[in-house]
Amino acid sequence: MTVTGASSEVGDGTGTSQAYGGLKVLDLSHVLAGPYCTQMLADLGADVVKVEPPWGDATRGWGPPYVEGEAAYFLSANRGKRSVALDLRTPQAQGLVRRLARDADVLVENGRPGRLDEWGLGYRRLAADNPGLIYVSVSGFGQSGPRAQEGAYDLVLQALTGLMAATGELGHGPTRVGVALFDVLTGVTAAAGIGAALHERARSGQGQWLDLSLFDVALASMVNVAQSTLVTGESPERLGSAHPSIVPYQAFQSADGWLVLAVGGDRQFARLVELCNDEALRDPRFASNQGRVRDRSDLVRELERVLRTRGTAEWLEVLTANNIPCSPVQDIAQAMEDPQMAARGGPWHLEHTLAGTIPHVPSPLSHLSRSPARPTHAAPILGQDTRTVLREQLGLTDGDIDGLFDEGIAFEAKPAPASAV
Repeated sequence: MTVTGASSEVGDGTGTSQAYGGLKVLDLSHVLAGPYCTQMLADLGADVVKVEPPWGDATRGWGPPYVEGEAAYFLSANRGKRSVALDLRTPQAQGLVRRLARDADVLVENGRPGRLDEWGLGYRRLAADNPGLIYVSVSGFGQSGPRAQEGAYDLVLQALTGLMAATGELGHGPTRVGVALFDVLTGVTAAAGIGAALHERARSGQGQWLDLSLFDVALASMVNVAQSTLVTGESPERLGSAHPSIVPYQAFQSADGWLVLAVGGDRQFARLVELCNDEALRDPRFASNQGRVRDRSDLVRELERVLRTRGTAEWLEVLTANNIPCSPVQDIAQAMEDPQMAARGGPWHLEHTLAGTIPHVPSPLSHLSRSPARPTHAAPILGQDTRTVLREQLGLTDGDIDGLFDEGIAFEAKPAPASAV
């Protein structure tokens, strides 16, 4: 394993134990929500066996960019796992997964509700052999309700649950958030649910079925915006970078670029007024947040005028020195090079079977004092560990495994160029 850039101070997330060391996870998920969850578990020490079809997780082909034929998208959510390639349409492969599940602590899947039941891999079937199994089903809309059988990508949920309608500038069309936010949040929620289920299992000895949907997570993720709509019956209008309940809390143009101000309290605003030294900002209407929200357009107009008088760097120096929350508007490349990332141990540099050393965004859980998240390796190539897992976990001989390969039931790693994935 190669992991560089991590802090070396004891008590700063550098412990050697792993919170989920010894935990066995069977990952039957694909794309992002499920894989993001199981990557979190792998970073925390779990042995994650990712079962893929012969053609691989769909995100292996979601590019460019590719690194030696491996899509960056796939690499972002599958580090630290072992890849086993099986054709689950065959009864023999289904039987192998049932055997793997007998010794698993956690299983994560994100097929359409009922699909794995058809293959004898549903919760009730597997829990009969392994009552302690924690079985996580991630789907677009959950296992019940009129939409249960509908497929859903993150974009669909952003549109359906109001996020796109609330995002973007007033007078323009609905805007997608630039990352698959609800997929990621569903993965995080799944990891939290698994932790809760493991804690409960330690008392009861029983596993359970976690029914998680992107729809439920998306609605919960709208927090104050959703709650405001519930109590008023009115949906918020699009405010661009601004906040519906706090002013000023948005992006502003300076003399040479952009910066954001996040003034959350009246005392902070009073300090801002003194720094700006502009009489218009001393208007009594702006003294309280309630007044600033009510007269938002007047205040924003005056602030825009003042902030255009200096460059972004000059404003940031003054504002930061006076504890006014602010930031430049950085692009992703600039964010990856921010000195704070290096100070927090990033990026992680991990070895990949084909591509050599690849940088990764570190886990936010890498600063636990005794059991921090620590990766083992970059994402596996398709079928990289089929032989090892079947031999070590199921006791199959190399001859048995060769027979599975010959019959098209299991598959070994056969790296393909990017144009073929």
